[in-house]
Amino acid sequence: MFMILAVALAGWAGGTSGIASALEEGPPPTARQLLFFNHAYGVLDRETADAIEHSAYLRDFADFQVRTTTGSGGETWTGRYLRGRETYLELFGVGDVPGQDGTLGAGGMGISAERAGDLATVTARLHDQGVPNPITFRQTRDFGDGIPVPWFDAVFTTGQYDGFGAWGMEYLPEYFADPRSNTEPASYPGDVGRERYLPDGYRDHLMRDVTSIRLAVTARDLAATLPLLRAGGFTVRELPNGSALAQGGGTTIHLDPVAREQAGLREVEMSLNHPVAYRHEERIGHSTLVVGPGDRAVWTFGAAG
Repeated sequence: MFMILAVALAGWAGGTSGIASALEEGPPPTARQLLFFNHAYGVLDRETADAIEHSAYLRDFADFQVRTTTGSGGETWTGRYLRGRETYLELFGVGDVPGQDGTLGAGGMGISAERAGDLATVTARLHDQGVPNPITFRQTRDFGDGIPVPWFDAVFTTGQYDGFGAWGMEYLPEYFADPRSNTEPASYPGDVGRERYLPDGYRDHLMRDVTSIRLAVTARDLAATLPLLRAGGFTVRELPNGSALAQGGGTTIHLDPVAREQAGLREVEMSLNHPVAYRHEERIGHSTLVVGPGDRAVWTFGAAG
């Protein structure tokens, strides 16, 4: 999904005025959680990205896919995907995408609505979080016939980022209505949820969902992310060391402030469909995936630089 940053923010000259103060003074989260962790992406070193792409173990562990997607403006990207019941990971290698979004340690995160209309509520509440001019954007998807299908609406807090961008998103009825999307029928009125969007291939593998993710980001990118998390209903705690912990909806998001050259995806914890009695350690490039014992797996990635 990284291309929504490049497309939506191209030529935008706004600043981050007001966001830094919102870190300390932002109102408490909304009573009902409106946005939930959807997915995160990271740009890894080439050796690790290639090892992930060709890993036989990952194809057994998760609903794994390598896919090229065409978005707004004809922009394309090829990602390596591990898909769960409601959440997924999107992984790139250095140079897989152009510009700053394809450099080592770049990344992003989408948090999405489960009910139609909740993104509009979040966008309105961003003003209370010190974001005077949220940026809204509609992403489309081309299934190969040259006709863009409305995919999801998105909102950003700022158009300036060092290497990490977070956005709120809401899937659109037109996308669910297209049979090529392979999505499920609505479970309730206004259902635009993650489980409806993702296929059920996870049932045939161990990985179920992302339950915790840790990302190293610059202080500016961290400051731009927290108002969105708060407006979406996450409970956000700022730690004495400058890190931030956001919890809600079954996923914990840990953000650590670092210099840009040290930024990147650090750790992902995943639930399993069933507990395992063993401990399996799989080295994948410069990353290590530890599965079990029990009902979780932890995937750690080396620092950039």
